[in-house]
Amino acid sequence: MIRKLGRGKYRLYSRKKNPRTGRRRNLGTFTSRKAAEQHERAVQYFKRH
Repeated sequence: MIRKLGRGKYRLYSRKKNPRTGRRRNLGTFTSRKAAEQHERAVQYFKRH
């Protein structure tokens, strides 16, 4: 899940909420949406290999 921050950056959050905190895990902050999407694909690949 990618959200745009008020400062013009994009943050990648985990798809599932953390049951202990009720919030999503921050998986990185990026300057462009394209960079965030690339990292999201890398995370999904890593989870399955």
